Amino acid sequence: MAILAAIAFVAVMALVVVPRVTDLFMAEQTPSVEAGIEVQLNIPEGSSGDQIAQILSENHVIENPKEYYAAVRQLGADTSIKPGDYLFTTGQDPIDVVQQLVDGPNVEGIRLTIQEGLTVNQTAARVEEVFGISADDFLAQAKASNYVADYPFLEGAYNDSLEGYLYPKTYSFTQTPTVDEIIRALLDQFVKETQDLSLEDGAHGLTEQEIISMASLIERESAVADERPQIASVIYNRLDAQMPLQIDAAIVYARGGGSQTVTYDDLEIDSPYNVYKNTGLTPGPICSPSISSIEAALHPADTDYLYYVLSSANDGTHKFSETYDEFLQNRQEYVDSRS
Repeated sequence: MAILAAIAFVAVMALVVVPRVTDLFMAEQTPSVEAGIEVQLNIPEGSSGDQIAQILSENHVIENPKEYYAAVRQLGADTSIKPGDYLFTTGQDPIDVVQQLVDGPNVEGIRLTIQEGLTVNQTAARVEEVFGISADDFLAQAKASNYVADYPFLEGAYNDSLEGYLYPKTYSFTQTPTVDEIIRALLDQFVKETQDLSLEDGAHGLTEQEIISMASLIERESAVADERPQIASVIYNRLDAQMPLQIDAAIVYARGGGSQTVTYDDLEIDSPYNVYKNTGLTPGPICSPSISSIEAALHPADTDYLYYVLSSANDGTHKFSETYDEFLQNRQEYVDSRS
């Protein structure tokens, strides 16, 4: 009888827990990048067509390499593409991209593009890629205590980190900057972007730093700006109900990154960022959020939603629900749409 009871318990857990673990917040597993974000990239000398297509795809300039090859054929540009530094935008028209590659590099000065949703570690890697400055040197300098005197909102930043405050944008430098100059440029931009938001007053019972932590979660959960206030409402509603947030992006941050699917082992990570085990917000931000995510954290939609899952439209949007049964139905519609 004990064995039968154990089997029954496992069966129930499989029905109830598995969907929550793997599908409650699925945006991390199926990332979608908002169109129109500036991207600076380099086409190395002697790059093959496959290498160029890969660079464009990895940076979400032209998501599908087939569209790149089609544009190359249409313009007869097989042997006309020039190496160098380029500034494009995500989701750009493939014909325009290839025409620019034929016309030649379009970057004046030295540009550094920090995309929305990057972590401090990823920012350090980007700085190393553009300027040749060691990522380790960048991280050694990127401590809140080094800048709190000039940027008081960093007082008490979790783990002495600048996570969440290195504002995502394309920056231009006339010469190779120092690490300190780069960090100050990013912090200055954060101040400029948020100066009219009265972050220092907090909102909805949260402090300024908690608002940025929430905004970072919103950023990683949706690339569609219009639905971010709804994402924010789900997070607030779960906090009010003392439900764990169960956001996979926080688990990915806790394990140190990576694009692989979150596993059951990951959910056992002993970390304050494990929002499956712990209730409440993460102790600090998990990335640098955009202004739209910060505004969503300040001004959430007024809903009773507790769940969301990727939409069966497969356009990066989500379907929201108030009950777990509704969530299961929406989840099944999404799974069916992918089969």
